[in-house]
Amino acid sequence: MNKRNLLIAVVLLAAAFFVYLRLQAPVPAPTGAAMASVLVPELSPVAQEGEQLFNRSCASCHGKNAAGQDGIAPPLIHKIYEPNHHGDMSFHLAARNGVRAHHWQFGDMPPVEGITDPELDKIVFYVREIQRANGVY
Repeated sequence: MNKRNLLIAVVLLAAAFFVYLRLQAPVPAPTGAAMASVLVPELSPVAQEGEQLFNRSCASCHGKNAAGQDGIAPPLIHKIYEPNHHGDMSFHLAARNGVRAHHWQFGDMPPVEGITDPELDKIVFYVREIQRANGVY
C-alpha cells in the first residue's frame, strides 16, 4: 500500500470514528417545559368549553394553553399551525387518526380516544382564539 492510499484509509477511518461518536451522543431528557409563551385572552363562551375539552383530551401532551411540552409534544400556538398551513380539518384528522411526525421530532401522534367531532370543533375554536391573541392567526 503506498503512502497516498494509507493516508486515505486513515482519513476515512477517522471520519467513521467521529460519526460513530456523534451517533452515541446522549439524547437530552425531555423536560416537559412549556415551549411557547402564551398570552391567554378573555375567552368567549365557546372557547371556554373548548378549553375544558382541550384540558381533558389534549393538554397532557400539548401542554397548558397549547404551549407544547419540551420533549413531549409541540406547541399549537405556533406559525406552523396557522389556518393557512394546518386548517381546522387537520386538527380533526390528527385527533381521529393520529398523524406521522413531519414538522417536529416528537414522534408520531397517536389517535385521541373518546373524542367527538363536536368536541373537536370546540377545541379548534379554543386553539384558534388563543392563536389570534398571540399573533399566529
